[in-house]
Amino acid sequence: MTDAAPASWSTDGPSSNTARSVTLTDLLRVPMHRIRLVLAVALVGLLAALGFVLLVPAAVTANAVVAVRPVVTDAFTPSGANADRAVNMNVESRIATGTEVVQRLAGAVGGDPREIRDALEVEVPTGGQILRFSYSSPDAQQAVRGANLAAQAYLDVRRAMYEQQRAEMLRSYDASITKVAAQQTAVQKRVSAAKDTAASDAALAELAGINNQLTQLNSSRTEIAAVDVNPGWVTQTAERALATSAGNRLLFLVAGLLGGALLGIVLSYAWEATDRRVRSVADGRDATGLPLLGTVRRPGFRGSPRAADADIRYVAMAVAERVRQPARVALVTAREDATSLTAGLAVALAVDGREVFVADDSGRTDRLRAAVLADRGRLPIDPSRPHVPKPRPAGSTPAAAATPATPAPRRPSPHPPGARPSTDPDATLTLPRVASARTDSNRPATPDEVSVGVGTVRFGTWRQGADHGLVLYNAPPGESDERGVAVARQGNAVVVVERDRTRQSDLRRLVERLRAAGVTPLGFVLTRNGRA
Repeated sequence: MTDAAPASWSTDGPSSNTARSVTLTDLLRVPMHRIRLVLAVALVGLLAALGFVLLVPAAVTANAVVAVRPVVTDAFTPSGANADRAVNMNVESRIATGTEVVQRLAGAVGGDPREIRDALEVEVPTGGQILRFSYSSPDAQQAVRGANLAAQAYLDVRRAMYEQQRAEMLRSYDASITKVAAQQTAVQKRVSAAKDTAASDAALAELAGINNQLTQLNSSRTEIAAVDVNPGWVTQTAERALATSAGNRLLFLVAGLLGGALLGIVLSYAWEATDRRVRSVADGRDATGLPLLGTVRRPGFRGSPRAADADIRYVAMAVAERVRQPARVALVTAREDATSLTAGLAVALAVDGREVFVADDSGRTDRLRAAVLADRGRLPIDPSRPHVPKPRPAGSTPAAAATPATPAPRRPSPHPPGARPSTDPDATLTLPRVASARTDSNRPATPDEVSVGVGTVRFGTWRQGADHGLVLYNAPPGESDERGVAVARQGNAVVVVERDRTRQSDLRRLVERLRAAGVTPLGFVLTRNGRA
């Protein structure tokens, strides 16, 4: 491990007083991270709309148009500002959907008045004396028949109302005419019985007035009797060719999908409010109050495996700058597994010649060894190439000082040293060298040791690594096991935070436990899913 003096890193992140503006990316981050929830709710909305389309029969709507006519005494005179030529269309629309029209339509169609009232709709265009009758039914023929019957029922009801009003007026005129005729008869008798001229003249004058009144009454009655009480005409009858489906089925499906997606987005925000995850470096700093040692990208997503290994090497440099040998570094997590990151750090620290011991007490040694072998194969430096040049033989000269004339090659001796016995009793006996199993870095290989570059990585339990200078402890999740915090008390701790998975509440609780145990973590490492 690098023996440089550790720098005084501040554990404070960026100033909390700095206002951070919320961008569109921040608003979209929550639904994107909860995309499975959004898609599930959108799918439920789509299935609900599909079920509605398949189970609920499609309604067919037919339309009939009625032109409303004002009832006047003289239809051929100019309208001007006469009040009798104005029609209150709000009143007419209420009559068209009134009880009497609905009952007549129910009697003709043979249905429930409540269902007919729901199926019947009357529209009044702005600025016109027109009523548009719309009738919806699962059957096109029934819809056409219902619209035409509704229009005709309205005209019949309105005509009956006008005829009743005319009959009442005619009865009133008849009563008045009968009364005036009786007065006329009485005056005529007085004229016949008058004996003097003055009485006769007075009776004749009264008779003339009664005759004029009677004439006016008869004239008015004649006009009332001649009034056309037709309330209007059906200008457009409903036809089957003109009937349209009430609503588009594809529109229902789109509405169900969009409505489900919107509901899913709302639920994702509600879920995020109750289950906050670490989404960025800023979230990690806010939750831990520790400096960032580095970020590790996820291989295959905005980065390659080599880029992720480079990230781990940067983290290894940051860790090496902060500790001295003998060092005990525990990689602690809240609920996640830091096996891959531990193996990557071991490879990054051993490649420069360090003896790294990776300790694990949770039965993950085989996974650690496999991960170290995989990371070693992606090293940018070929481990098989010697890092130290081979020494030259004694008496050799550099190539720059060599003469142009090449000396004749020496023949190998037929008697190598030690092959021919010496006759001198004091001669030294030369024994042949026995080859031993060594690795590419000239170190003996053991079953629990892996050569990485010019260094080695060994595996074992925490107790087995007591005599080693650099120990990386692959701590179990701190939420369910306290051994990581206990080991960190004997050395240092690195908090591993997995982006989009580590809960902020769990992370705060882990850091509080470390500090309560007297451990000052070196910092935190932000990883991506699939890396740690």
